[in-house]
Amino acid sequence: MTGNQPGRAGSADHADRADRAVVVHPDADAVARATAARLLLALMDAEAVRTPVHVCLTGGTVGTRTLAEVARSELRDLVDWTGVHLWWGDERFVPAGDDDRNEKQARTALIDALPIPAENVHPLPASDEAADLDAALTLARADLSSHAGDGGPWPVFDVMLLGVGPDGHVASLFPGKQSLQAMDVAAVGETDSPKPPPARVSLTLPVLNASRQVWFVVAGADKAEAVDAVLRGGSDLPAARVSGQDVTLWLLDAAAAGQPTG
Repeated sequence: MTGNQPGRAGSADHADRADRAVVVHPDADAVARATAARLLLALMDAEAVRTPVHVCLTGGTVGTRTLAEVARSELRDLVDWTGVHLWWGDERFVPAGDDDRNEKQARTALIDALPIPAENVHPLPASDEAADLDAALTLARADLSSHAGDGGPWPVFDVMLLGVGPDGHVASLFPGKQSLQAMDVAAVGETDSPKPPPARVSLTLPVLNASRQVWFVVAGADKAEAVDAVLRGGSDLPAARVSGQDVTLWLLDAAAAGQPTG
């Protein structure tokens, strides 16, 4: 990575602007462990000032590894999970229990081990729970609306966890897709994802951007070009169109940061 470099692996935060920081860790395992600790501390901080606390989870390899690290952390039991609501930024529109679902991966890695009320977990609808994608969107939007505070259309997320694809996509908002234009709804459908399976449900850009904190959790050299493009500025990739209201944090391994490894 050139230009606004985040510094050497293991360095402290590097602020590219007042509301954005970049942290580089040596490898994906370190990213997962550090992000898990950050998340648990962020939940405790949020619980000190408000309830409920809303968190949006991400899937993918490093996202799921992060949840597994949360499950193993000594800090886990310091969180009052009865006041935490868990959501997902996107989901594959496949049957419940399918290995492709972010929900299944998250339950296996973390949620099944938590003392969290079942009603506080908000998976996006599966294909055997809704007649079609439109019906799934209706259900998803209704769930989000029912937990909105102060008359808003959706809950404000305290922490929004996002991965970034090699093409710069976030959630299931892909470059060049009509879903990026959805500005007046909380959830949108994608019927032709560049990554299989093709049918997806995703939160929209306005929901992502309303979050108090947005954390991009990214590992792997295949993401380096997209990360560099976003951090340089001027990019129109989906990831470049998302930022938190209070904090935008990039949590990278050295490979995703374009730095030498090994």
